[in-house]
Amino acid sequence: MQEQDDLITRAQAWLAEDPDPETAAELAALIEAGDTAELADRFAGTLQFGTAGLRGEIGAGPMRMNRGVVIRAAAGLAAYLKAQGHTGGLVVVGYDARYKSADFARDTAAVMTGAGLRAAVLPRPLPTPVLAYAIRHLGAVAGVEVTASHNPPRDNGYKVYLGDGSQIVSPADAEIAAEIGRIETLASVPRPADGWLQLDEEVLEAYLARTDAVLTPGGPRGVRTVYTAMHGVGKDVVMAAFARHGFPEPVLVAEQAEPDPAFPTVAFPNPEEPGAMDLAFAKAAEVNPDIVIANDPDADRCAVAVPAGDGWRMLRGDEVGALLAAHLVHKGAQGVFAESIVSSSLLGRIAEAAGVGYEETLTGFKWIARVQGLRYGYEEALGYCVDPEGVRDKDGVTAALLVAELASELKEQGRTLTDLLDDLAMAHGLHATDQLSVRVSDLSVIASAMAALRAEPPVSLAGLQVTSAEDLTKGTESLPPTDGLRYYLDGAYKARVIVRPSGTEPKLKCYLEVVVPVAEASDLAPARARGQEILDAIKKDLAAAAGI
Repeated sequence: MQEQDDLITRAQAWLAEDPDPETAAELAALIEAGDTAELADRFAGTLQFGTAGLRGEIGAGPMRMNRGVVIRAAAGLAAYLKAQGHTGGLVVVGYDARYKSADFARDTAAVMTGAGLRAAVLPRPLPTPVLAYAIRHLGAVAGVEVTASHNPPRDNGYKVYLGDGSQIVSPADAEIAAEIGRIETLASVPRPADGWLQLDEEVLEAYLARTDAVLTPGGPRGVRTVYTAMHGVGKDVVMAAFARHGFPEPVLVAEQAEPDPAFPTVAFPNPEEPGAMDLAFAKAAEVNPDIVIANDPDADRCAVAVPAGDGWRMLRGDEVGALLAAHLVHKGAQGVFAESIVSSSLLGRIAEAAGVGYEETLTGFKWIARVQGLRYGYEEALGYCVDPEGVRDKDGVTAALLVAELASELKEQGRTLTDLLDDLAMAHGLHATDQLSVRVSDLSVIASAMAALRAEPPVSLAGLQVTSAEDLTKGTESLPPTDGLRYYLDGAYKARVIVRPSGTEPKLKCYLEVVVPVAEASDLAPARARGQEILDAIKKDLAAAAGI
């Protein structure tokens, strides 16, 4: 009974200072109803601030995304920045079109202003890469993007960048989290009603001008495209970028063109999710374009689909990553090509053949963007950094432009993206990749699966002996520690498996790759079939070993 009384007392204390009438009413109703199970869930702790910032479901209480949580996070970030000697420095704030995003952005600007920093807010909901660009363009000491990217509709998030324009990594995350923990009450956080700068369209114009650096002047521009913004904020910026560079105007998927936080046409607003591209493919069947391009809701990811038989096939992120790498090599790009450990090893082979640098990092652009001398970075989850001097993060707009340029060049030669993928397979082997991804409602399922694999690592997968089993929590010679497992399998196929919990969603993710030798064009179809056969067998055996 004492525990229940304590829960109600904590909920009432939170309610007393909740600045949002909507979440205050929600919490008051839970208290009134005596819904201790729901209250216990919302007050089981606090949303943890980490290298992904914050992300969670919108609602009342410290375990949800709400104005109270955001104000505390902003105050902690402000205290951290001042401790780093940035008093008076500029913090740029961007936001997407999700529920509460504009409120969270305004609260952040108010907290920064009240703390003695300067704040500037982007003019309207815009793609995350515009915020990443604006940090360096405006000489800011930090930036905040309010977004939950491609998470479900009820989620929102809070992504923090430092003055170099890249996302925070350890130890900054822990130091910011410690400052957040010192915020005792919202009343102790000054929040003036004004005093920050509301940016105008100049910052977007500067971003669009920067896209000139991505493309070859005077190159082919003939590709015809169907484009979907997936109910997010990408449409206006992508359309402006395509028009600026003389590409034919993309045909829009009208049902998904405008921002809508309810994401009414998709179960999950992620191009990788089953069914998410169905409307785009229906539009493509109607207008017969050369390619289909999709962004996720905050437009930092880019998906590409190509004609396949009587329909359309979405390219894997690894395929697009290899295509863009090959195109940049063709354009004479110099510098380091980088990818995360879960991405295809094909990039390393392309880089080696081209005589450019190559580096592998932990998962996430917070790591890729920090590679010294970076010229190009990608990871298989549809993220591509094609202009690191402009945006030190994944950017679905500039990636779309570069894909369009490549497809235009190939079209002028009577060739397609698929033809170039075949060329790469014949040059380097067919790199077949797949993913076993399990979404859970109970996070303990993920912990149990990881524990099972650590306690009893598989000795073989798909009939191939496991020759190396690495626990990445211990780190490696080239990688800092991370929660993951990596297996290498015996045989000619150079098979590799990596297992890790998602950093942004309640998912366990397993990344699989096999490399099938290809001597000539007639070997391609059998190689693809053989590659998929091995991948399917690995998935089956891995699921059994992990108990999923």
